[in-house]
Amino acid sequence: MPNIREEYDVIVVGAGHAGCEAALAAARMGLNTICFTVSCESIAMMPCNPNIGGSSKGHLVREIDALGGEMGKNIDATFIQSKMLNKSKGPAVHSLRAQADKSDYSRRMRKVMENTENLFVRQAEVTEIMVKDGVIQGVKTLSGAQYFAKAVVLCTGVYLKAKCIHGDVSYETGPNGLQAANHLTASLIENGIEVRRFKTGTPARVDKRSIDFSKMTEQFGDERVVPFSFTTDPETVQKEQISCWLTYTNEETHQIIRDNLDRSPLYSGVIHGTGPRYCPSIEDKVVRFADKDRHQVFIEPEGLYTNEMYLGGMSSSMPEDVQYAMYRTVPGLEHVKIVRNAYAIEYDCISAVQLKSSLEFKKIRGLFAGGQFNGSSGYEEAAAQGIVAGINAAQYVKGKEPFILDRSEAYIGVLIDDLVTKESTEPYRMMTSRAEYRLLLRQDNADLRLTKRGYEVGLISKERYEGVLEKERLIAEEIERVKSVNIGTGAQVQELMQQYGSTELKTGATLAELIKRPELSYQALAPLDTHRPQLREDIAEQVNINLKYEGYIERQLRQVEHFKKLEKRIIPETMDYTAINGLRVEAMQKLEKFRPHSIGQASRISGVSPADISVLLVYMEQFRRRK
Repeated sequence: MPNIREEYDVIVVGAGHAGCEAALAAARMGLNTICFTVSCESIAMMPCNPNIGGSSKGHLVREIDALGGEMGKNIDATFIQSKMLNKSKGPAVHSLRAQADKSDYSRRMRKVMENTENLFVRQAEVTEIMVKDGVIQGVKTLSGAQYFAKAVVLCTGVYLKAKCIHGDVSYETGPNGLQAANHLTASLIENGIEVRRFKTGTPARVDKRSIDFSKMTEQFGDERVVPFSFTTDPETVQKEQISCWLTYTNEETHQIIRDNLDRSPLYSGVIHGTGPRYCPSIEDKVVRFADKDRHQVFIEPEGLYTNEMYLGGMSSSMPEDVQYAMYRTVPGLEHVKIVRNAYAIEYDCISAVQLKSSLEFKKIRGLFAGGQFNGSSGYEEAAAQGIVAGINAAQYVKGKEPFILDRSEAYIGVLIDDLVTKESTEPYRMMTSRAEYRLLLRQDNADLRLTKRGYEVGLISKERYEGVLEKERLIAEEIERVKSVNIGTGAQVQELMQQYGSTELKTGATLAELIKRPELSYQALAPLDTHRPQLREDIAEQVNINLKYEGYIERQLRQVEHFKKLEKRIIPETMDYTAINGLRVEAMQKLEKFRPHSIGQASRISGVSPADISVLLVYMEQFRRRK
């Protein structure tokens, strides 16, 4: 029987947040790319929470944008509320978060995908990867069609053998009742890829008309909205925003959950997959945090043209009747009507320790992976891996060096390094605490850190790159100027000190010295700075942060210098760890399994001690001399 045979440079399997970024990156780098999806209506779908960003996740979106990705632009065009989180804390943990109009978000991304040069979107289920002598050849679909390519990127999300569960009800579909991908797992296993089972979940969606908002606390967006994308003009995103609402569970809610734990698939053994520690279901929270008498519930709109509201914080897999009973104990939800039941979803994924830092499989050349398929959770984590996998698929096809971000360069570097060096037993979530150099890796300077990298691989235009170089120049010039401007002790100065609660100035000081006072800032001192140039808001922000935290930044830069030395000690790919005398057995086994790229990466593998690293360094020096 004749079958379809087509050839491409890059194949991307999946069109969720990872797949979209991977496909767009490969296509924009000039490669003929096809992206498969089980449903064209599910492109960039948001099956769970209706928002982008949040603590540490906002950093990832900014970094994706600085590299030339689409997520930041997409949320800027489709948000209905925007908020900067952690504003009372230092700039290292400030994080943007925006509520999205879910259908609008998906619709716009689909339009971008379908109108990107070199990119073709195809609705079909991929059932098989074709591998020959350890090199990827392409994929087959359910119809038997064969698609050949030099590189393949797997971004299957939560669709592989997906099963949705609530109470005694379970059905083999992907999220939102979409078709699951039931055949590809067998092909992956046949080709030596280890697969495991994870789970995630989502709360119910309820009818807005059945909510009593008078019993809840209204949550507003920021008066002045900051865009996610560095290319978005801030003036274009100032608009009327939709409110979210805050309420709480109570002891009655918790008692209903405790009384029905035997009916929870989580506790009755129906669910076998491991769920996310940092996004637990409400029944998990009640069991694990038994001392807490209430938990937050955020009521979030799903869009402008729907009455569906998302019950953030009340993810569950309880039976339908229990869901109604527990939701109706929450203030404001006494008469709530459920539009879509809460459910848990189980799916097949991999442990990312099977991947290199480029997100290429160690055992299969040309096969890359990104997103929840790699054992992570979250739209932002998925998109971040997607763009890196897409870039590296393109680099591989072009015969160029892999694109790798290290832990000192980006949150994306931390995310990927954690995934490929640490055997996570649960869906991985990005957090600011995971980044050792978070004072350097702020969301506000992502463009200064990463635009050059995006330009080098061909995702950033020359004009945009030159704009960032000009921004760097203006920041440096202004910092130097401010360090040389002396402020006396006149009446105007003392009045301003008093206004901000700052101690009286006894002797003259430079503007830079005054900016370092916690209660003062570059912006606050404007009245004393008569020769100040007119600078954009983002440039002024960088001047302020760089001066205020100068000592801490310098210290962290020294730490990075030491880190870089270990990262530059590349371990030969052919290294035989079993031949190294002095390595402990556990270290030898772990190093053989992980095959680290560098000494730095080897030192982060659990079970490899500093003593093992010393032995490895000595052996590498002997190896180098022999060569």
